[in-house]
Amino acid sequence: MNATWEDAIAGIQAVLHRCWPVWVACSGGVDSLLLATLAHRWAATQTTVVHAIGPAVPTAATARVRDWADREGWNLHLLDAGEYADPRYRANPIDRCYYCKSHLYEALTALRQALGRIEGTILSGANRDDLSDDRPGLKAAAEADVVHPFIEAGIGKREIRGIAHALDLPFADLPASPCLASRFYTGTPVAVEVLSAVDQAEQTIRRLTGIGVVRCRIRVDAMLIETEAVDQAAIDSQVLAAVEQVVRAVAPQIRAVMLDPKPYAMGRAHRA
Repeated sequence: MNATWEDAIAGIQAVLHRCWPVWVACSGGVDSLLLATLAHRWAATQTTVVHAIGPAVPTAATARVRDWADREGWNLHLLDAGEYADPRYRANPIDRCYYCKSHLYEALTALRQALGRIEGTILSGANRDDLSDDRPGLKAAAEADVVHPFIEAGIGKREIRGIAHALDLPFADLPASPCLASRFYTGTPVAVEVLSAVDQAEQTIRRLTGIGVVRCRIRVDAMLIETEAVDQAAIDSQVLAAVEQVVRAVAPQIRAVMLDPKPYAMGRAHRA
């Protein structure tokens, strides 16, 4: 491991040193997986990892967390944060993420109380690059006194992937995969059966094409498939037919499935 990654890891370790014991909110992405891995390897008895399950959580993310937790020996707890029961969340306003994260941190606090372990610090895998984007969830985190070790250590996505590579972790190149609710254009209500359709549609596309970056966006009653420009040709009529079959079986209210002519853009559905 070169000095650059050693310095970055030392910065993360310095933040965690004042936080033990810690509760790591792990979504299943490379950021939170790395944070949970480091915390557990440094102080297993002081680290609890929590993964939220619910309609908007990709099934692949939950499977990934459970598999890595088994391999690493994590003290892992799964919980339903209950955000879907909140009509404000289902309405999908511009600050939907605020309600989602608020419920997550409330549920995590309730879990700590139920286990009789209210001490410690909640950690998130938010990184420096997240500060340049509109992240209502960071407001919820501030209200819950959540600590972001990567942000405090000045570490962004490039460094996170670099550290994961240096440690030979299998998820180092994992494509970003935010919650399924992020596929809904702002103002399009979040419906549980449509969340399932999105998850199954994206899995179908990856299985048939091998494409890593794909987003099945929902705008009112249409599904718009986003891929990077180089991958658009792979979304041919056979792939579209397979996706449409899956979607119609789960969410018949989706009346159209089509390739978005615009290439993938992060956060396109999040609009003021």
